[in-house]
Amino acid sequence: MNFKLLSVAAATALCFSLSANAAGTSTADFKVKITITESCDMKTVAPTDVDFGSVVRGVAAADVQGKLVVNCSQGTSYQVALSDGANASGPGARRMAQGTNFVAYNLFKDATYSTPWTATGTGLQTGVGTGANVDVPVYARVPAGATNVPAGDYLDTVKATLTY
Repeated sequence: MNFKLLSVAAATALCFSLSANAAGTSTADFKVKITITESCDMKTVAPTDVDFGSVVRGVAAADVQGKLVVNCSQGTSYQVALSDGANASGPGARRMAQGTNFVAYNLFKDATYSTPWTATGTGLQTGVGTGANVDVPVYARVPAGATNVPAGDYLDTVKATLTY
């Protein structure tokens, strides 16, 4: 009987051994990915026009300001360039027009009217995004004597370009 018991025990052990070897494993790798992009926009909130209002001919126009609203993702560096306008007589020579008559004006990056806002170099307005709307003022001035022109409505269109 011991032999029979020993044979049953051996057979049982062999079965467990075979079933343990019969269960296999398989592995597979997969990736977890994300693409982070930067984002900037200045169209969501419309710019505020630069409006000198009504000025008597020959009288100096008051300095005024408009604004752009920039929204860039947090930490995104950006630059804003302003064109010379549709009626410029050359680089940096912005003019509002009524027919063949013109009123010169300048746009500045700072409230002291010392740094002209241009489309290149140090004339670009720079910043770093916060993830929220940021007001970017546009300071405007008509030079002395520039309003000594025929009465009428003078207009120019300036293109603002946001690069990030």
